[in-house]
Amino acid sequence: MNVTLNITKALSDGNRLRAVAALMEHDELCVCQITEMLGLAPATVSRHMSVLQNARLVESRKEGRWVHYRLSGSFPVLLRQWLVQEFPQAGVIAEDRMKLDAVIAADREDLCRSQRMKKCHGG
Repeated sequence: MNVTLNITKALSDGNRLRAVAALMEHDELCVCQITEMLGLAPATVSRHMSVLQNARLVESRKEGRWVHYRLSGSFPVLLRQWLVQEFPQAGVIAEDRMKLDAVIAADREDLCRSQRMKKCHGG
């Protein structure tokens, strides 16, 4: 029961659901890419990813200063099947998909620099 509760709580936030949707389409994403796609503060995205990780829906690895996320190997198969059916109905997921294409094409250094500048300038 606790596992089910943790998963449903983790997916009860739209931004976390959007991050999962992005990870379902990409083997791995850097936290700066997820941050840019969601348009949220890096600290907020880190908290969201931590909730997903605590629910064992995502895993992370650190490479230098980069933190990469991917769906966990134990991501529930039935949940994945259901989400694959439901995501096409959500317009925000289609918007995220297009935005993420541009984000992935960008240089990670530039993304991180841009995000630090926004943080420094309160935006």
